[in-house]
Amino acid sequence: MAEIISGVTIPDSKLAQEATELVREFASQLIYDHSRRVYVLGALRGQRDGISYDPELLYVGAMFHDLGLTDKYARDDQRFEIDGADEARRFLLSHGVADVDADKVWNAIALHTTPEIPLHMEAEVALVTRGVEHDVLGIGFDTITEEQRAEIVKAHPRPDFKNRILQAFTNGIKHRPETTFGNVKADVLEHFVPGFERGDFVEVIRSNKWPE
Repeated sequence: MAEIISGVTIPDSKLAQEATELVREFASQLIYDHSRRVYVLGALRGQRDGISYDPELLYVGAMFHDLGLTDKYARDDQRFEIDGADEARRFLLSHGVADVDADKVWNAIALHTTPEIPLHMEAEVALVTRGVEHDVLGIGFDTITEEQRAEIVKAHPRPDFKNRILQAFTNGIKHRPETTFGNVKADVLEHFVPGFERGDFVEVIRSNKWPE
């Protein structure tokens, strides 16, 4: 029987079950619980705003969005968001999902830390970002009730979540600091990695090889 959290049915198809198993195997309990909350919060926002979405695609987007912070999927040469996006697309294509739908999920994960732009894209892209923003940043906190919030946290607790997710971000990107240029994760490294210096867009322009 499918699990229901705060009125949101968790997808229970073979694809969804295997997505859950993959995240369970390779991600921490912190990331697993966060990812499940992202799905529920994104789905609730979709219900509130009258947005139709594909539950399986939204689920995979939510569940895989932080895989790039795990030892298994973290690379050295690209943003952690792309790590998760690449694995999600591979996973979906291996299950016979159409290219266009796999690309939606790729965009949802790759853009989930990029403010505003995802909100103007397909429903699944927008709702992954809505879920992440709600759970991590508190954006849209009052769009659900206290009762809904309590049920979500009962199913997927948030013990010391703010500090622990910041540590997870730091651990997942400190070995590739150059990938934070121009995105919000540079703030994380500036706070938690001694000696980190963020890239400066103005100086990149001024110091590049083009003559005046």
